[in-house]
Amino acid sequence: MRVLLTGGAGFIGRQVRHQLVAEGHEVVVLDSFRPDVHTHKPAPRPGLIVGDVRDGATVAAALDGIDTVIHLAAKVGLGVDLDDLDDYVSSNSLGTAVLLRQLAHTKIRHVVYASSMVVYGEGRYDCDQHGQVAPGPRRTEDLEAGRFEPPCPICGAQLRPGLVAESALLDPRNAYAASKLNGEHLAASWARETGGRVSALRFHNVYGPGMPRNTPYAGVAAIFRSMLERGEAPRVFEDGRQRRDFIHVRDIATAVTMSAAALPHQPAFTAYNVGSGTMQTIGDVATALSRAYNGPAPVVTGQYRLGDVRHITASSARLKDTLGWKPAYDLTTGLADLVAGGHRW
Repeated sequence: MRVLLTGGAGFIGRQVRHQLVAEGHEVVVLDSFRPDVHTHKPAPRPGLIVGDVRDGATVAAALDGIDTVIHLAAKVGLGVDLDDLDDYVSSNSLGTAVLLRQLAHTKIRHVVYASSMVVYGEGRYDCDQHGQVAPGPRRTEDLEAGRFEPPCPICGAQLRPGLVAESALLDPRNAYAASKLNGEHLAASWARETGGRVSALRFHNVYGPGMPRNTPYAGVAAIFRSMLERGEAPRVFEDGRQRRDFIHVRDIATAVTMSAAALPHQPAFTAYNVGSGTMQTIGDVATALSRAYNGPAPVVTGQYRLGDVRHITASSARLKDTLGWKPAYDLTTGLADLVAGGHRW
């Protein structure tokens, strides 16, 4: 394949590029080197286009000779406050729309789109009396009182969290989540109108070598790592019992390249969860990182963010059954690789 990799200089993008090259594919990276992620902007060179995916002329030039697009470029993270709202919509929704518009004028019909588990909102929950239910957003008064678990929306009873499948209700709870789901909808519309093929990969909590440092837009594992490198104790919100699925960045990279190779044989639009299949709590990961870095023990603060969900863990059975993908790292081996630094490109 000759691949255009948008966002290819980012944390996930670098690993995807490395995997593509290792598999013998030709890669062109398009990246804006946005200042909230990158400390410097390099000069363009063969195989690297420094430009914004929202610029139609730049995208059109980048698509020359390409047969597959892997679209990772995005503003990521929960955000700091509502002042981020327009940036998420512009960077993610508009950026995806511009890319798809330019693709419509080419013969390229294969796209892998980097989505996120945040499109689900809360994960799967079951009530002993009412079966599977979908709790609404948690109330501020409950969070202030330390009541972090969402109750059954029908009877108020305690719920049992489980694994969410791709068929679950989509209920984005913040600007980033809404922009990622909007990108899925735009990509599905493009596929229907052009006869294209799209795989939307709903990444879970990604960690590994090359994680961003010292930015409020990073994932929780990266934030904890930055605290430990400064000699600080990781600060864990709520009670630390939030359930998540942490997946190593190299396992993400193999899922991306396998999805790209399989596109000619896929339906017009397919969503795949990409997770390790193993549940960890936020507190578990903070403790494991503290031990790995010989740092101070985590501090559970009881603080909360309104945009956070309580539990979200995935079933990646569709990806495993359809494409034969399976993760190579568990949390122990993955954190050891993180501390060791891994390889870079």
